[in-house]
Amino acid sequence: MQTVLAKIVADKAIWVEARKQQQPLASFQNDVQPSQRRFYDALAGTRTAFILECKKASPSKGVIREDFDPAVIAGIYKDYASAISVLTDEKYFQGNFEFLTTVSAIAPQPILCKDFIIDPYQIYLARHYQADACLLMLSVLDDEQYRQLAAVAHSLNMGVLTEVSNEEELERAIALEAKVVGINNRDLRDLSIDLNRTRQLAPRLGAGVTVISESGINTYAQVRELSHYCNGFLIGSAMMSHGDLQSAVRRVLLGENKVCGLTRPQDAQAAFEAGAIYGGLIFVPTSPRVVDDAQAAEVIAAAPLRYVGVFRDAAIDEVVAKVSRLSLAAVQLHGNESQSWIASLRDALPADVQIWKALSVASELPARDLLHVDKYVFDNGQGGSGQRFDWSLLGGQNLDNVILAGGLSADNCVEAAKTGCAGLDFNSGVEQEPGIKDAGKLASVFRTLRAY
Repeated sequence: MQTVLAKIVADKAIWVEARKQQQPLASFQNDVQPSQRRFYDALAGTRTAFILECKKASPSKGVIREDFDPAVIAGIYKDYASAISVLTDEKYFQGNFEFLTTVSAIAPQPILCKDFIIDPYQIYLARHYQADACLLMLSVLDDEQYRQLAAVAHSLNMGVLTEVSNEEELERAIALEAKVVGINNRDLRDLSIDLNRTRQLAPRLGAGVTVISESGINTYAQVRELSHYCNGFLIGSAMMSHGDLQSAVRRVLLGENKVCGLTRPQDAQAAFEAGAIYGGLIFVPTSPRVVDDAQAAEVIAAAPLRYVGVFRDAAIDEVVAKVSRLSLAAVQLHGNESQSWIASLRDALPADVQIWKALSVASELPARDLLHVDKYVFDNGQGGSGQRFDWSLLGGQNLDNVILAGGLSADNCVEAAKTGCAGLDFNSGVEQEPGIKDAGKLASVFRTLRAY
């Protein structure tokens, strides 16, 4: 066993013995009831499953989420997760068994106890605190230990997530007839991440096995691509490291998507409920979707999107004033703004307000070499026209800082998502008429983006 892992497991054995003294099995075993939430069923089906994780800290990253409140986290996860994982290891992950009870009371999904389980006592304890499944790591357990622990879990109607991290453990999982196998993309020796582990190991598992890819999943593009190899994902740090947890979940499950040209409060509500992260407010006087400050404030008050102000060749003072008055999250520039102008704008804006630059794509991709630009919006040059450029130009590019715009609708959003852009910018394709969004079209677009 690797040194870091060996130390954790040695400490866990000490912890288990101490906890047995503090809370003997005999003191609660008769109160333990079988789980009624079916972990295996929750991960089954054709739709990609997500086990979303409550994790305050880890050995590789230290404290990941300072403001760690399991109740708040569960309140957000319950709208998206197939199951919820809760770290209960105290020493290395700052977890707690009480967190299981807190999360279980708020979210109806099966709750997975994520810990270094080496003793049947831990499984009874997990179920006592309302866990519906437990993690068993083949890097920690031999076959006999695994069989014993899995039998205890199944006797309590709990599911088992069997974790493997290499070929030898994969072969053991197959021989042990594990129902749900988690492939850990993290190398437990040096804590590095290699997503190829899922690509290489997953095809070796039979059709009856549910395959979960664990660790290193950060983007919607990764999820879309790896979903061809596995049935679901366990994601923790990518969510926990973001202050805005709702947006972090949407970013991975759906992409960093924006609905632009909002003019009505009900359209902002529909965009948020459908799954958008960003809402676009256009301050270009010639646009049919232009809004004044009063309209913009009404839209903003209606839904907790992150609002992006769209400007074309405006004065810096005007942009800064709008950002200040409306608490915009970003400004999107659609004109001939120069590098020096952008630098001046950066100096004048609050540090947490992003600058996005729209670039017109014709026969080749424009350079993305401007300083102080956080994201680029690739469009065909006529914003809101419903026209698209040749997306084949995007092949082979790193598009982590690109939002794709132009002619996007439910009919082509999957093709657009497969380009690997960070997100999509919807406008005319989700409208009844310019500036009037269609709630049905919005819902359809985001349903389509989640149909994997």
